[in-house]
Amino acid sequence: MTRIAVTGAIGRMGKMLIEAVSQSESVSLGAAIVLPDSTLIGADAGEVSGLGKNGVVIAGQLSDVLSDFDVLIDFTAPDATLANAQLCARHQKGLVVGTTGFTPEQEAELLSYSHQIAMCKAANFSTGVNVCLNLLERAAEILGDDYDVEIYEAHHRHKVDAPSGTALAMGESVAKGLDRNLREVAIYGREGHTGAREKETIGFATVRGGDVVGDHTVMFLGDGERVEITHKASSRMSFARGAVRAADWIGRQDAGLFEMRDVLNLK
Repeated sequence: MTRIAVTGAIGRMGKMLIEAVSQSESVSLGAAIVLPDSTLIGADAGEVSGLGKNGVVIAGQLSDVLSDFDVLIDFTAPDATLANAQLCARHQKGLVVGTTGFTPEQEAELLSYSHQIAMCKAANFSTGVNVCLNLLERAAEILGDDYDVEIYEAHHRHKVDAPSGTALAMGESVAKGLDRNLREVAIYGREGHTGAREKETIGFATVRGGDVVGDHTVMFLGDGERVEITHKASSRMSFARGAVRAADWIGRQDAGLFEMRDVLNLK
């Protein structure tokens, strides 16, 4: 049975991950980690998560629990994730990364650790989203350059990065299907007199407000018709269950970089 560690264990996603682990028959919770100054260090992770005691004592440092887990799930922040990835690489622990907002330099450093350990990095661990990524690439291949592409995403007011990692992943899938480089054709905002739309661009629109878990729509806009592929999440549990599934799968892999579509055998 794969032993899972969850960092950011008392946050919204951390608690959801602990609940998802408790619902799985193939993994167990080995460790729960919070910030070093948290007043909950030493508390029972299950009790804090509202599940009842599970015997896992919350730790303030990943280094304190290295012998207690096989795979770490990290949905925290770029700096913290990089520090955790370095430690996992040094001690041969698998890693599942759901953190977004990395700079190109941070991304390169993170991915370098996959030469030493098995790592699954995904912008979204939902099964439905990953099916959408496959559909988007195929739709782009079929519809081709005759259709303009625009991507809309909405999230809760507390989300700190934009566009969302999922929206960017959708953009990458579309760009791949169209044989374009997303960095060269992405438009992240429009204001004022912008002129006519350039044909090869892929536009992004971002909405923040309320408690929206995550809505994403990709529009292929042609003359006389429009094709839309939409995913709407009503609960973070879909992400948490997917991340736990990925952690169980990563626990059986050799070193390398994987994504959720590898876990789901969608490639």
